[in-house]
Amino acid sequence: MSDHQTLARRLRNAYQGVAVAPLRDGLAADDVAGAYAVQAINTQHWLEQGRRIVGRKVGLTSLAVQKQFGVNQPDFGVLFDDMCLPDGGVLSPVTMLQPRAEAEVALVLAYDLTSLATSEDDVAAATLHAVAALEIVDSRIADWKITFADTVADNGSSASFVLGQQTHALAGLDLYSCGMVLEVNGDVASVGAGAACLGHPLKAAAWLARTLVAAGEPLRAGDIVLTGALGPMISLTPGDRVVARIGGLGTVSFRYGEAV
Repeated sequence: MSDHQTLARRLRNAYQGVAVAPLRDGLAADDVAGAYAVQAINTQHWLEQGRRIVGRKVGLTSLAVQKQFGVNQPDFGVLFDDMCLPDGGVLSPVTMLQPRAEAEVALVLAYDLTSLATSEDDVAAATLHAVAALEIVDSRIADWKITFADTVADNGSSASFVLGQQTHALAGLDLYSCGMVLEVNGDVASVGAGAACLGHPLKAAAWLARTLVAAGEPLRAGDIVLTGALGPMISLTPGDRVVARIGGLGTVSFRYGEAV
């Protein structure tokens, strides 16, 4: 059986362009503690390489997807500064293996969230603003043949994210029933709503806040929180232009391909 350090190194090496087999030789599908241990090893490695943490992402917020993985909770990954792509920017295929995109509500915090009892109302009170977001996910596991442990160890299958330019205070926003349309090259590719994200984006954020407090790494003022997908993710092909439109939050976009 491979140890956690070996698995972490295997995942880091996959960023060079070759996906690896599922981590079954060191992680059982339901080994939550082991998977987060691998994620933490790589997080520390990247911090030592000069990357900076700017927030967290919540994954597996769809109850149907949780059932598929045989779990009853979401997962989380780390957002680094160099993962942020400007709105309307270009994402190079050179940096990707098997990317997919999904539309989300992002929150930017004005205050720390340090209570084990953090509620949705607490998250709302601590939020500076909400913004439309796109997350680009990418698995270092070949053919996306992942278990819950694989995706957790692989930093929540994270790759990049885009924040829209329009920021909105939460007051007056309906993040429960807000509609989402994800377009690829002008065609509708995915639709959804805020309720698809664990019942409410603030519910997903509150789960994350409590989980991180328990881990001794609470969310801090200035952190970005990607709260989870509002609808099905879509696969990317070079040349694609992706635009998400979220009710009350506006639009956010990027192009997948080489810069022109």
